[in-house]
Amino acid sequence: MPQVRADLERLVRIPSVSAEGHDPAPLVRSAELVAELLRAVGADTRVLRAVGGHPAVVGYLKAPPGKPTVLLYAHHDVQPPGPDSEWKTPPFAPTERDGRLYGRGAADDKAGVLAHVAALRAYDGKPPVGVAVFIEGEEEAGSERLRGYLEGEGDRLRCDAVVVADGGNWRIGVPAVTTTLRGVVACVIEVRVLDKAVHSGGFGGPLPDALTTLAHVLASLHDERGRVRVEGLASGRAPALDLTEAELREQAGARSSVKLIGDGGLTDRMWMMPAISVLALDAPPVREAVNQLVPVARAKVSMRIPPGQDATKALDALVKHLEKNVPWGAEVHIERHAVGEPFATKTGGPAYRAMHAALSDAWGARAVDVGSGGSIPFLFDVAELFPNAEILVTGVDDPQSGPHGPDEGLHLAEFERVCLAETLFLSKLAG
Repeated sequence: MPQVRADLERLVRIPSVSAEGHDPAPLVRSAELVAELLRAVGADTRVLRAVGGHPAVVGYLKAPPGKPTVLLYAHHDVQPPGPDSEWKTPPFAPTERDGRLYGRGAADDKAGVLAHVAALRAYDGKPPVGVAVFIEGEEEAGSERLRGYLEGEGDRLRCDAVVVADGGNWRIGVPAVTTTLRGVVACVIEVRVLDKAVHSGGFGGPLPDALTTLAHVLASLHDERGRVRVEGLASGRAPALDLTEAELREQAGARSSVKLIGDGGLTDRMWMMPAISVLALDAPPVREAVNQLVPVARAKVSMRIPPGQDATKALDALVKHLEKNVPWGAEVHIERHAVGEPFATKTGGPAYRAMHAALSDAWGARAVDVGSGGSIPFLFDVAELFPNAEILVTGVDDPQSGPHGPDEGLHLAEFERVCLAETLFLSKLAG
């Protein structure tokens, strides 16, 4: 584990942000480091590059005669860190505090990469099953070229089970397998009321401004209880588990005066119901405010959708709702973004049983099945390409990990259990 920890810190120091507008050079460096780590355990390793895309890494270790093959997935790219001022320590300078390692990507998902490496090191590069490793470089940017990479490798990636180390555990001390994930759709809505900005005193009253108009549209997405008002969307039920409102508030850092929205169980709302968020607004900043009617305003609207909901139909319903609720005859233009399908894994197979047993042994506590409100585009593609493979979503996150936010942190004791569990899983899968 000391060497695994040191290599994780090497990887976290590389600012491998895959978002548009960021320097792509660090992603090349992080891919090369991942390839170095895989080669060191004897994997037949290559760095894959596509025009306009970020590099992925593949590695292969042949199966012993008669043994199954498992595909291990993680990603080496990360989200932008945001302002350094919001971090207690620099985001790309991994720092330990109170048993956690802080840094962008320390949990999501460079620890996932090192969990795979740790398991292979435990067997000195000779695991009891065949292993294919696929480490993606643009998961945080939408996985646009993922399908091409997977198809390009063809039968080399064919497997009996897939371990996706990009999920999380139920809480500290309680491991989990994620069996459902919501999908995601998004669009940008633009409303225009004027050809150009005009004096708010001279024309305000008979004419609306674009920001007020847009606010009316966005407010129509929820009713007074915070329930999504878009019609025709699926919803379902999730395992209740033992999550309390107080625990949820603490995990999210919710202000004490803020009420929860929607209805149904907490896990239902997080995993099996649609949820809409306004992610961004294009409008004059407050410091540049002028006494004028703003002529045009834009917003990006994101909607998470549960398993059982077709993503394209969900986006159609969202667009239809927005268009229907634009007030006062304002002009509206909606730009549709790519969709991510929801996903539900098959449970009960030999790999699923092996993973549950491995997690329970590593933690000394019974593993549970959980859902996720987030999305992993890799799952939908790999399920289509390898329909007979069992897919297992595990991970290193816990409710306090804070992925995508400031002070993202990895619980180091839990990380050691993750590495142990994956090592045990390979043995149990071998039978």
